[in-house]
Amino acid sequence: MAVELLSHTCLSGSWQMALDGALLQRQQPVLRLYTWSRLTLSLGFHQRQLDPRWLDWQRRGQLDLVRRPSGGGAVLHGGDLCYALVLPCDRFERERAYGSICRWLQRTFAELGEPLQFGSERADGNPDCFARSTAADLVNGLGIKRVGSAQRWQGGWLLQHGSIQIAPPEDAWQSLLSSSPAPARCDRAALAMGAGDLADRLLSSARQHWCLTATARPLDADLLARAGACLERYRLAPEDSPLPTSPLASIACTT
Repeated sequence: MAVELLSHTCLSGSWQMALDGALLQRQQPVLRLYTWSRLTLSLGFHQRQLDPRWLDWQRRGQLDLVRRPSGGGAVLHGGDLCYALVLPCDRFERERAYGSICRWLQRTFAELGEPLQFGSERADGNPDCFARSTAADLVNGLGIKRVGSAQRWQGGWLLQHGSIQIAPPEDAWQSLLSSSPAPARCDRAALAMGAGDLADRLLSSARQHWCLTATARPLDADLLARAGACLERYRLAPEDSPLPTSPLASIACTT
């Protein structure tokens, strides 16, 4: 299957999420890697409880709050490399989609000397995505979570999101999520690499797993217009009402 590669972007959280939402709506196989222009906390599609600390940091201009089109828990961005992959659903069985899609990630980390396996924990209601490792996530031999992923299935197409923590902002993570991000404890080659070097390694592996276009295409006017029209859908404002939510189990929680 031919998958179009888009250029790397470093943008605000609302633009990144709006672009991924627009790519899912456009229904074309595509892969893109991206980073974040400032500290951002993204919440999963089903996540409704807003911690007062998050809103306080947002009011002070220290944090952007956004909602992802995919599921899962809260992820603090700014020291990570993210990917978004859009594919037709008929290529995958729902229960096995993560296993099929994540092979290119596993290949990359194996080449870096850090083989990764899927987690086995249940979703426990902790709002911090990196505080647990479900069957959607990749962990190393010590059980440390290296890649958190989440999905959205819609109209016969699948969007898979992923965050690879490289240099997580530990102080902010402790303040906002009250847990230490696992990658900070991992002294491996992937952690020592910058986002650009790791992106190159990932794309090399992706080309072996997917039939990627030879060169990355810049974001086109139609995609930017689609994303720009729905920016507000992904921004979280302080006045948004916190609503209780019951997390679904394991993979169901990330779709």
